[in-house]
Amino acid sequence: MAGIATTQHLFAQMLARVHAVCVAELGASADLSRVVVEPPKDPTHGDMATNAAMVLAKEAKAKPRDLAERIAARLRSEDLIASVDIAGPGFINLTLKVTAWTDTLRSALREGNAFGQSAIGAGEKVNVEYVSANPTGPMHVGHCRGAVFGDALASLLQLAGFAVIREYYINDAGAQVDVLARSAFLRYREALGENIGEVPEGLYPGDYLKPVGQALAAEHGKTLLAMSEADWLPVARAKAIAMMMEMIKGDLAALNIRHDVFFSERSLITSGKNRVGETIDFLRAKGDIYEGRLPPPKGAPVDDYEDREQTLFRATAYGDDVDRPLLKSDGSYTYFASDIAYHKDKFDRGFRNLVDVWGADHGGYIKRVEAAIKAVTGGRAALDVKIVQLVKLLRNGEPVKMSKRSGDFVTLREVVDEVGKDAVRFMMLYRKNDAVLDFDLAKVIEQSRDNPVFYVQYGHARGHSIFRTARAEVFHDLPDEEGARLAYLGVAVVERLTDPAELSLLRKLAVYPRTVEAAAAAHEPHRIAFYLYDLASEFHALWTKGRDLPYLRFIIKDDAEMTKARLAMVQGVVTVLASGLGVLGVGAPYEMR
Repeated sequence: MAGIATTQHLFAQMLARVHAVCVAELGASADLSRVVVEPPKDPTHGDMATNAAMVLAKEAKAKPRDLAERIAARLRSEDLIASVDIAGPGFINLTLKVTAWTDTLRSALREGNAFGQSAIGAGEKVNVEYVSANPTGPMHVGHCRGAVFGDALASLLQLAGFAVIREYYINDAGAQVDVLARSAFLRYREALGENIGEVPEGLYPGDYLKPVGQALAAEHGKTLLAMSEADWLPVARAKAIAMMMEMIKGDLAALNIRHDVFFSERSLITSGKNRVGETIDFLRAKGDIYEGRLPPPKGAPVDDYEDREQTLFRATAYGDDVDRPLLKSDGSYTYFASDIAYHKDKFDRGFRNLVDVWGADHGGYIKRVEAAIKAVTGGRAALDVKIVQLVKLLRNGEPVKMSKRSGDFVTLREVVDEVGKDAVRFMMLYRKNDAVLDFDLAKVIEQSRDNPVFYVQYGHARGHSIFRTARAEVFHDLPDEEGARLAYLGVAVVERLTDPAELSLLRKLAVYPRTVEAAAAAHEPHRIAFYLYDLASEFHALWTKGRDLPYLRFIIKDDAEMTKARLAMVQGVVTVLASGLGVLGVGAPYEMR
């Protein structure tokens, strides 16, 4: 039991001890599946709490409170537990001895950047598809949130031991890219000297297409003018898509986002074999495709509803509300048919764990894709769709006007150029993905506690400022290099850290690995952002206390042992802040300017 307080195993091993106690009390047949050990909702109730008595009372044929007394009596003999209390009808609250938290700090110093890493992923392949914006223009603020969320989730899953592939699905088939091609052709005519006047309604009006028109003019001269639309359309489309994707990749790079795979929707039918047709044949052979008519939709009209005999996927057999058409009246595939083939391709590439990050307007599409994946994988793949809600862009509380460059929206690049990558990334994650986000351009650059990204980054910078001061005043040999400093401080007598404020900070450090695992399991990177703010708050609060109470200062010149112990604690803080900021894709500065 003495080695229990090590990184993410602290809660897991305490759960194992609770299980052992329950088995000793109730026998080996006890159903422990619902027994948990977790932090209490109110931190004044202790360090950990277990529901063991509540969920086992019926099986034990005892009142929860009575069973709690029996379990508590056994837990009190554990040498790491300082006290056990029973609350309410039978919750058991555990307070651990100080060594639990000082041992965890030692683990953080020993493991360094590896502190917080987990093996729960066990190397399982995960495909995280995110952004996937239509290649019809620059990325806007709404795309930005999905991009940051998906990228942070991928990093979080990697920290938790998963083998992650970051993927972008290029929607380069369908009507919207033909509109793009016609819009580019208009700019091509303009580049050749024609006065095109106002951009017609239905085409993309943004100035960002002018370079595409100029490129077409430089490459083809006036030859496209003599062609029919059927001949020039694919030429303009290919050039426009290629240049739009380069623009999008540049926008993403401004946020330090890079994908491993860019998958073309058009490639599903133009890469030498028709994978959409093959997927439909595969489903037909399973009996999941039939010819029939759909009843009229109830309520509001549905754009893609057609009252005719058509090829339908039995989506209702897999949990959807209605069967879904796969072919349009002109014989071309529906977008959904391509989507089925695309997700089957992911499965065929070896992915059984799929995460799709979609915009707020795609919520109604989830059931049909889940149904399709069940059908094409035989239920062997799991899909988690994360909906990213809208971003309201403000400046000092007032809505921001639209961008002239894009035509009708504010571009991602404009926002990054104004406030910086770090502010954008952190604040896009400082709210749960399915909640609307107010992003105020003025507030995210304030240097105050009310600006979370500044407050967290300042915590990391403050830690390094403390190291610089300690090196100048007490430990002239304190290494500047991270690895050497970890070893130097790893021998500190951290048992000297006994003040309640210090122990509170150590407890917060100790739950980082567990926070990583829980956030990864739930696919919720915002939990890391919230945790970092809480950790930075505890750290800043302790520093402030030291100003008023000299004995709590991090550097005490006439007590080198205490100073080294507190520097070890500071090292634990900066290590975790750097790790968590790394997950979010946010910089961890050594000083703030």
